[in-house]
Amino acid sequence: MLSRHIEDWSDAYTNGAHIAGGERWPAAWVEPARSFREALAAQGRARLDLAYGEAPRNRLDLFLPDSAPRGLVVFVHGGYWMGLDKSYWSHLAAGPVAHGHAVAMPSYTLCPDIRIGGIVREIASAIAFAAGEIDGPLRLTGHSAGGHLVSRMASAGAPLPEPLRTRIRHVVSISGVHDLRPLMRTGMNETLHIDESEALAESPALLRPREGIRLTCWVGGAERAEFLRQNALLANIWTGLGARTAAVAEPDRHHFNVIDGLADPDHALTRTLLGD
Repeated sequence: MLSRHIEDWSDAYTNGAHIAGGERWPAAWVEPARSFREALAAQGRARLDLAYGEAPRNRLDLFLPDSAPRGLVVFVHGGYWMGLDKSYWSHLAAGPVAHGHAVAMPSYTLCPDIRIGGIVREIASAIAFAAGEIDGPLRLTGHSAGGHLVSRMASAGAPLPEPLRTRIRHVVSISGVHDLRPLMRTGMNETLHIDESEALAESPALLRPREGIRLTCWVGGAERAEFLRQNALLANIWTGLGARTAAVAEPDRHHFNVIDGLADPDHALTRTLLGD
């Protein structure tokens, strides 16, 4: 019998130190993101720094296909709710855009200037704004903390207007953190300030799925054990609550390169996100 006990919770949620060459990220994303953004802007297919709220970081970029959009994808970035912004990920719109979908990428206020529950409300506002700009079906995806945020949008009681909820066709959480309670034991919580009540209120794994939701939890097969566990956890629980779910561990991918598939129109991650 295999027994597992975690003593160092901070290490359990540390990624870069356990990846060969992990110090390359997030800088490795900057140039491909900038190149993609500039290329689409030159074609008149990028609407940058659109305000979806009043806070300084309530801005999103909207990337457009070369014809009328078939629908909208919203990608929410990670960084443990306390780092990075939309500018690192623009190139990940390439896959969906090539298939005729518009892609919105929001920034949001970071902890400790806000609580996670506040970020949830900001992301709901960003999705509502982008969906007001682009008609058609809506697909949500996000990485790490962003995986948590899009899964939260798929939860019953998410702060989205009902007409908007009915437009959501698929939610793909990539390396998502779906139960916040373990993070209360990490050093990060000095910045995040998660307490028991917020963990219970904002953890998708502790909430019911919205009726009719389709959820895919996608993780790199070479990720830390906690991310593998968190990935399987939400799909497992929501399957038991009647949701249509899938859990995928992509072989030979770690926490940083697991998102690369979104930049490739033919990659399984892009096709899964856009599939019915």
